[in-house]
Amino acid sequence: MATLEELTERIRRAAASDADLGQGPLSTTIKLDLKGEGFIHIDGAAVSNEDRPADLTVTVARRDLEALGKGELDPVRAMMTGRLKLSDMGLAMKLQPRIQAIFSKARD
Repeated sequence: MATLEELTERIRRAAASDADLGQGPLSTTIKLDLKGEGFIHIDGAAVSNEDRPADLTVTVARRDLEALGKGELDPVRAMMTGRLKLSDMGLAMKLQPRIQAIFSKARD
């Protein structure tokens, strides 16, 4: 399992790569609350471990975040079982394709 620093760096590269592919940086801020293991804050291509306010907060264990990125954990099942919580379901649904693309690029 990746450390918080490794995971942050993977997401940083994926967010930069996403912007480089002509999609532009995400215009919405996202905070990953890793349930006591730290935070990953995404603001466009800027990714940090700061616990800052965000438009969307995703609360998920680090292990489950990696499983989601690898496609080993279904997001709907994770929400239904309480393993994944979203601060704004509507915003999350709107951003889902971009978020999934970044997370899938960040898996290794």
